[in-house]
Amino acid sequence: MPDWFRTYVGLEGLADEAFVFESMVIPGLLQTEEYAQALTLGTGFVRPDHAERFVSFRQARARRLTDDEPLTLHAVIGEAALRLRVNGDKTRGVQLRVNGDETRRGQLRHLAAMSELPNVTVQVLRPQDRSHPATPVGKFVVLDFAHVPPIAYTELLDGATYVQDADGVRTHSMVSDNLRQVALSPAESHALIREYAAGA
Repeated sequence: MPDWFRTYVGLEGLADEAFVFESMVIPGLLQTEEYAQALTLGTGFVRPDHAERFVSFRQARARRLTDDEPLTLHAVIGEAALRLRVNGDKTRGVQLRVNGDETRRGQLRHLAAMSELPNVTVQVLRPQDRSHPATPVGKFVVLDFAHVPPIAYTELLDGATYVQDADGVRTHSMVSDNLRQVALSPAESHALIREYAAGA
């Protein structure tokens, strides 16, 4: 696990609330094991013999959403993430447990179920909705803590940027507020996710 990501996971474990924007994939905390496996192998950044440990680690992180004192998560997800077909029966020569279509259907059913948790809010952002300031951004996260200032996080191909200065964090928070307003409501998003799951 690279140090930059290990740092993020440590911060995520200490946070009380998290806002995440993902334009193309389902956020890690909301992924099923099969989806995470297919996505991990499909990137080419993780060796096949390390993929299972990486996926297990991601699943362990997801338990923060169902702990006795769970993380409060607000996720805005691009509609493209609902349509993304993860790789099929084989990825880089590794046999997957299920095919790509069933992986996607299972992921969407799981996403809909997770969005029903009291501490999880999911909104879908569609291309036909009005423009927003996160258009050129693939992913960013704002982590809020009980006793220390919030931190913003942006992931790169081979690293990450951590924003701690007040002005920078405020900019990320303003963008997250805008995304909440532009995206479908949680109820509308839940219905759309169910629709995709049924027709995936």
